[in-house]
Amino acid sequence: MSLEYALINDTSWQSQADWQTPDTPFMSFAFWQALADTGAIGEQAGWLPIFILVHRVANYADSDDSNDKEDSNGNAIGGVERSALHPVAVLPVFIKGHHRGEFVFDHAWAEAYARYGINYYPRLVSSVPYTPITGQRLWLATGETLSEEVIKTAIAGVDDIAQQVGASSWHGLFVTPELASIATAALPTDIDIEQALAAQDNSLEPTAIEMPILERQGCQFLWQNKDLLQDSQPFVDFDAFLMTLKAKKRKTIRAERRKVAEQNISCQRKCGADITDGDWKAFYHCYVMTYAVRGQQPYLTIDFFMALAASMPEHLMLAQALNGDGEIIASSLFLYDNADSDKSDGDVDNNATLYGRYWGALGEYDSLHFELCYYQGIEFAIEQGLKYFDPGTQGEHKLVRGFIPTTTHSLHRIYDPRFVPAIADFCRKDREHMAQYRQQAFEALPFNADNMPEFDINN
Repeated sequence: MSLEYALINDTSWQSQADWQTPDTPFMSFAFWQALADTGAIGEQAGWLPIFILVHRVANYADSDDSNDKEDSNGNAIGGVERSALHPVAVLPVFIKGHHRGEFVFDHAWAEAYARYGINYYPRLVSSVPYTPITGQRLWLATGETLSEEVIKTAIAGVDDIAQQVGASSWHGLFVTPELASIATAALPTDIDIEQALAAQDNSLEPTAIEMPILERQGCQFLWQNKDLLQDSQPFVDFDAFLMTLKAKKRKTIRAERRKVAEQNISCQRKCGADITDGDWKAFYHCYVMTYAVRGQQPYLTIDFFMALAASMPEHLMLAQALNGDGEIIASSLFLYDNADSDKSDGDVDNNATLYGRYWGALGEYDSLHFELCYYQGIEFAIEQGLKYFDPGTQGEHKLVRGFIPTTTHSLHRIYDPRFVPAIADFCRKDREHMAQYRQQAFEALPFNADNMPEFDINN
């Protein structure tokens, strides 16, 4: 049975199959429902969703007893042929007229279009809104796997949407390495474009340039719960982690933690149902301040966070900073995978991760951001047996605190063939630049010689 696609404007597809547990909490139905219910996605927010349902169609003959006949080949005749739809995967696509909440930037492409008097909007985006976290971008039905056929069918759906709405481009952001690898194997890439153009420049037989999938790479910083001096076992405590760093870096981190205590600030962590309504209100007050100091409005409302508290408390950890009077002066909200997997096969999730996402403070406090967003997270990851800690996008300041540079992937499709060669060249050069940057960042890691991880150009 070959694959087909259908375009759906709502989430009715969720009830049509059993779906695999996604690889991060951000692709859970509960998280997306919270986004929708609180207006974070939708037409008003400029994130108009369409869902591409990839499915198989099985045809069968439906006949009653009075008209049950066979032809000479033994096939049923006289009945009515019907079809059964078998969901395989769903890719979310947003129609957007802006770039907010994406964290992979293509403003230069929009400016290039504008210089030629061409509108770059609308554009299509597949991502978790406001969330620069690598993960699955398709929901898979139980028993299904990601394949070239699934990806090509989903991209055909993307192309259909682009034609209908006149979109300039599609952007699949923070996709997994697996998805990037499958997509670039299944479809033409910037390398194919380069070869085709070179053939034309050499006056060889002209080669038709099929619309490619273009890959960009970025760099984020990931903490790993792995003690190389103990056969890569998890750290037993924060001090064990510090011992993997060079002496100067250990001293710096201990000094930063002392500065917080010397300001008469204490920190505590709460999880799930232990986070009270008062805690949420205090957190949101802090969160809003992060935007207010830049003269901006926050993307997310307090109702969004309360919805998470109600629907997925088992994935929430809140770190709080309190002054000497016991008042909350800063908060940092994390999401995390359950280390004890709820998979049907009972296997432990060996990639369980802590995700640092939302932070804010009511004032300026020396080293408090490092304490609440990084060191509290590391302690929690060690206590919970989580393998990784992803603190979010940006920042060499993470590098010097033991967060390892890792590759991020995004996929792009440009629908105006006049811009494809230049943007394909941009993507190729951008990947080369980011590979050099990751290597330079890796060389600046603070680990001592016995604990220095090996550099992998592809990781």
